[in-house]
Amino acid sequence: QVRLVESGGGLVQAGEALRLSCTASVPTDSAYAMGWFRQAPGKERAFVATISYVGGITSYADSVKGRFTISRDNAKNTVYLQMNSLKPEDTAVYYCAAKKVSGSTWFTPRFPSDQYDYWGQGTRVTVSS
Repeated sequence: QVRLVESGGGLVQAGEALRLSCTASVPTDSAYAMGWFRQAPGKERAFVATISYVGGITSYADSVKGRFTISRDNAKNTVYLQMNSLKPEDTAVYYCAAKKVSGSTWFTPRFPSDQYDYWGQGTRVTVSS
């Protein structure tokens, strides 16, 4: 059973930064693409950023390009989301997700959200104006 635990959310002012972390408990012989999604109040869950299992290939939503950076440390089974220049519209619950991949998809950075196999419980980010 894979378990994802997010941390790092909080309340910040517009223009400030936060770093989210997601640590996955996964079998040692498995490979996962990872990603971050968010759900704002009254809205559906939306893609934020994803990263391939190897190669560090990334994909970002247009709304966060240039401000957010996703990275991962496979030795620690951890994925990060560095969020700079935060805006009030970034306010949401941020979810970490993992999708099991095989050799042919090790370098694929992004999959449809319904293909991710595991989800964390979410961490809340609130950006005040």
